[in-house]
Amino acid sequence: MNGPWNRWMDRFYVSLQRFGESQSNHSNGTHFFFYSIIWNMNTKVLTCFLLVFFSISALRAQNTEPTMDSVSYSLGILLAQNLKQQGLDSVDVNTLSKGIDDVMSGNELKVNLEEANRIVQEYMSAAQAKQYESVIAEGKAFLEANAKREGIQTTASGLQYRVVQEGTGATPADTSSVTVHYTGKLIDGTVFDSSLKRGEPTTFGVNQVIAGWTEGLQLMKEGAKYEFYIPSNLAYGERGAGGAIPPYATLIFEVELISVN
Repeated sequence: MNGPWNRWMDRFYVSLQRFGESQSNHSNGTHFFFYSIIWNMNTKVLTCFLLVFFSISALRAQNTEPTMDSVSYSLGILLAQNLKQQGLDSVDVNTLSKGIDDVMSGNELKVNLEEANRIVQEYMSAAQAKQYESVIAEGKAFLEANAKREGIQTTASGLQYRVVQEGTGATPADTSSVTVHYTGKLIDGTVFDSSLKRGEPTTFGVNQVIAGWTEGLQLMKEGAKYEFYIPSNLAYGERGAGGAIPPYATLIFEVELISVN
């Protein structure tokens, strides 16, 4: 489900980050390579390591113990393949190899774990933003035009909303739980999720959803119907959500606040 409360991906990244942090704390930075690459790229890289793991397990199940040469070479192939898929086919292989060797040999690193993460993260974020330049531009143009429409209000954060029907009941706080009906759309009108289509409302915590929802719900009263126009930085940002919501997507939600629980 791709609704605003879909937190699975966030929980996955948090778990992965905690793993990386725990490994760095217990090994004095010797896991810098694996942590920085896996954490700052995407799950495809993690998948390649899992493929190696399961391949090794399969060989062991057949009583065929893989040699470390074959494991090392396989890791190299899968890592290089994923680097190319991420647009990093121009990576300096010699420098990459040196970084791996320094970590594995316990040599002094030219950059520490924190700096390595920052460098990779900034590069990948910039590369992804370039890849989705058209999506970013379309979202910006849509919001600029939308802001000029009658009845559209814009908050300090950049959230835009339109009151379809005012309510008369309670207003939720960020610690409240609410029950709502909603329809979520991309700016081209594509519906990616709808409680109405499922035939039942949804209940969740106000502070457990994307920032645009958390802010917007606190503008409403029970019984109200609003339309929210949420810029990507208040939605799913550079990650997107599954295959239905691309990175940097501006989102539209039609929301009915049924009750504050």
